[in-house]
Amino acid sequence: MFNEQTISFIGSGTMAEAMIRGLLHQKTVKPNQIIAADPWDERLRFLHNKYGVNTTQSNAEAAENGQVVIFAVKPQSLAKVMPDVRGQLRRQDLLISILAGIPIKRLADGVAHASVVRAMPNTPGQIGAGITVWTATSEVSALHKEQAGAVLGALGKEVLVDDERYMDMATALSGSGPGYIFMMMEAMIDAGVHMGFSRRIASELVLQTMRGSVDYAERSGKHVAELRNQVTSPGGTTAEALYHMEKGGLRTVISRGIWAAYQRSVSLGLGEKTKGPTL
Repeated sequence: MFNEQTISFIGSGTMAEAMIRGLLHQKTVKPNQIIAADPWDERLRFLHNKYGVNTTQSNAEAAENGQVVIFAVKPQSLAKVMPDVRGQLRRQDLLISILAGIPIKRLADGVAHASVVRAMPNTPGQIGAGITVWTATSEVSALHKEQAGAVLGALGKEVLVDDERYMDMATALSGSGPGYIFMMMEAMIDAGVHMGFSRRIASELVLQTMRGSVDYAERSGKHVAELRNQVTSPGGTTAEALYHMEKGGLRTVISRGIWAAYQRSVSLGLGEKTKGPTL
């Protein structure tokens, strides 16, 4: 798929490393087909020693020598990075961005390049268990879409959508989603400790319950509401717990929280400054 092409990473932090690790593990490319660019020499030495990839402190050099160029810097660093890359990309090259909240138009205008993929991965991608939603401009060829799917698939599953407006939805649902799950897990563990379990045992119970429930839901193919009903006996303990959760507005709070995340993603994409929470 990539033949002798080179994949360049502009920014070589945690998510970039996860992609490098996944690409090499899946044997999608060889180490000499990857260039990692980063301002920190210590970070570059680590990546070279661990994965055998090429490294550079020059964003321009990485962009010039890559046929697939991946923006993996922090969003606030984009303004400094784009001038380095502008003019280095050829018409046949592909630019992939995993920067949260940065619209395609800003990327395309900033680097003067039309073939752009915008992607929204999530935290589990660091262990190859994530899901990435992505979209592409009309200039992205069929081959480039195949390549983008392979690169993003190094983080886990990937879903292509045909409209950029879905990216803000994905940011709120799957991008921020691990945070919601971790908070639920934390609350359950704390409840277990409150009842008398040690934190170690409570954590083990919750982690395996969460993991097993997800696997069961996926394998059963049934609607989650049907699965919930299966474990909710009339007058039983689950029914009692769910009654109090519904009474407390858990379902509504989760829905409102995700909607608020979606609205914030939209506003950040429009360039609005981050505001503190309204109390």
